[in-house]
Amino acid sequence: MAQYFHVHPTHPQPRLIRRAAEIVRGGGLIAYPTDSCYALGCHLGDAQAQQRLRRARGMDDKHHLTLMCRHVSEIATYAILHNVQFRMLRLATPGSYTFILRATREVPRRLQHPRRKTIGVRVPAHAAAQALLAELGEPMLSSTLILPGAQAPLSDAAEIRAALEHALDLVLDCGSCGTEPTTVIDLTGEAPLVLRQGRGTLGIFGHAAALC
Repeated sequence: MAQYFHVHPTHPQPRLIRRAAEIVRGGGLIAYPTDSCYALGCHLGDAQAQQRLRRARGMDDKHHLTLMCRHVSEIATYAILHNVQFRMLRLATPGSYTFILRATREVPRRLQHPRRKTIGVRVPAHAAAQALLAELGEPMLSSTLILPGAQAPLSDAAEIRAALEHALDLVLDCGSCGTEPTTVIDLTGEAPLVLRQGRGTLGIFGHAAALC
C-alpha cells in the first residue's frame, strides 16, 4: 500500500519533503499536488519508474510526458529555447502551462516523443511541488493524474490512494488542487499553437497563440 503524507499546501514540512525525494530517487512512483491538479511523478533517470508511470496512466510512448522544472533556466538544459520562446516562458512560469519544445541532446530518447523528438516542460507554482523539486535538485518526470478512461483528473488524495494503492509508493495530500489540467502550448513551430486549453489563461500571450 502507498505511503500517505499530509503536507501543508503553502508551508510544506521539510522532513516530509525530504522523505518524498528519497522515495523518488529510490525508483518510487508518487502522486503529488501542482497548481492545476494532482500529478504522477518519478525520477528522471529511472526507466523502470517511467514505465510504471505510463502503465498507471494507460498511455503509450506517443504521449508526451513532462519534465517538471524549478525555473526556466533549468528548462534550457533539456529543451531548445530561442529568444522568443525564452521570453514567453519567462512570462508564463511558474504557472499552469505545459510547453512542447524540441529536446536537446542531453535528453534520453526514451523521454522524447518517438517521431517528433520533442518533450513537455513545465514550472509549477505549487509550494509543495517546488519544495520537492528543490530537494531533488533536478527535474522530475511527470504526467497529469487522469486514470485510464476518465474524463478529468482525480482531485481527492484519499481517492487517489484507493484507486492506485498498489501502483504508487507515495501520495502527498495537500487538499484539493482542482480538476482542470494545464494549458498545453506547442512552441516548435513558427507561432505558438494551443493544443489544450486548460487552467492557464492565454491572455498573457496576446494574439500570439493560435488554437489547434
